[in-house]
Amino acid sequence: MIKLFEIIFLDEAFEFLKGLERKHYEKILYNIRKAQTENDSDLFKKLTNDIWEFRTLYQGNQYRLLAFWDKNSPTQTLVISTHGFIKKRSKVPENEIEKAIKLRTKYFELNQ
Repeated sequence: MIKLFEIIFLDEAFEFLKGLERKHYEKILYNIRKAQTENDSDLFKKLTNDIWEFRTLYQGNQYRLLAFWDKNSPTQTLVISTHGFIKKRSKVPENEIEKAIKLRTKYFELNQ
């Protein structure tokens, strides 16, 4: 299968996954791999102009990993996952989106 993008996990996203039970993070990673090969808004959805979310519902928990696109590489399309959280409401909290925007800004400052 052809991947639509490669993914990089920033430290906060990696730490979030590491803190979950094994079956939970395995389900999240399964959904991310699936999102890499098909366009499915149930798995990967645009939140703002720059921020997207990987979505996983598993055992009643709504897991979210926020991300953004890095299209600066001439050889590959990258999606950078900033951080994760367990969603408790229907709408993604504004502070989580703001956190992702700050991490995106920092990423591009360091990678120019």
